[in-house]
Amino acid sequence: MEDKKLKQTFNEKGEATSPLLANEDKNFLIDIDGTICDDIPNEEPERMATCLPFPDALKLLNKWHEEGHVITFFTSRTEDHREVTENWLKRHNIKYFRLIMNKPRGGNYHWIDNHIVKATRFDGKFSDLVIESQEINKP
Repeated sequence: MEDKKLKQTFNEKGEATSPLLANEDKNFLIDIDGTICDDIPNEEPERMATCLPFPDALKLLNKWHEEGHVITFFTSRTEDHREVTENWLKRHNIKYFRLIMNKPRGGNYHWIDNHIVKATRFDGKFSDLVIESQEINKP
């Protein structure tokens, strides 16, 4: 991602804060196993090289990338699986910006951030996002 896409921001005291993307650009943080291909556990790494991406995922991810959105894969695969994962992404021409390894395993994720987070639960079909409202627990 080019730094010029990030807009510098400041708090009420004039201090620099984390930069932001323009409103029309999205930061997609996407899992790999079970989301863009079959669910492959770390204990069976030999399958990582031979699985196929879900066709709808491949088409939509590359569309989002071409539109200028930031695609980052965040996977529970370990650093030991980085090379096979990068080679797999390249072989299938999946365009992305960054690959982050070692996401905690086990699901039941709770994302806490100072920025707005929009979550999409993968339910078997990779398609354009649909806006759906949910009630959120607040402390």
